[in-house]
Amino acid sequence: MLEKYLTRNLVVFNATASTPEEVIRLAGNLLLDEGKIKQEYVDAMIESYHKLGSYIVIAPHIAMPHARPSQYVNEKSISFIKLKTPVKFNSKKNDPVKIVFALAGKDDESHLGMIKELAELLTNPEKVEKLTYVNNYQNFLKIIS
Repeated sequence: MLEKYLTRNLVVFNATASTPEEVIRLAGNLLLDEGKIKQEYVDAMIESYHKLGSYIVIAPHIAMPHARPSQYVNEKSISFIKLKTPVKFNSKKNDPVKIVFALAGKDDESHLGMIKELAELLTNPEKVEKLTYVNNYQNFLKIIS
């Protein structure tokens, strides 16, 4: 069901960024440009990273930036970025990051539901491996479906 969130305009391949903040802003701006969130939510994701550190690097090479559900989320949503060059987030165990799923939940229930759906995908090693090489939207849809 992730494909209902990850529409074409919310998926980018071979993105370029050099810092965690740039990565988070890039992923957040995809949601912002589609009207899914407000600018304040992008800022909150970056602030969460600064306050809480690399906890968003949830598995080897995978980050899931997000902030608390808030009034700055217009619609629950997810964006995906595959980085051309991996970025270090200061995660001793899981750096560097190559795959990014940014989440925006309107409330705790929707936030946790999206995390659960992503967890189902990301606990499949074969699918995770394919995500590191995917370079077009049609193949991406096949992986996440």
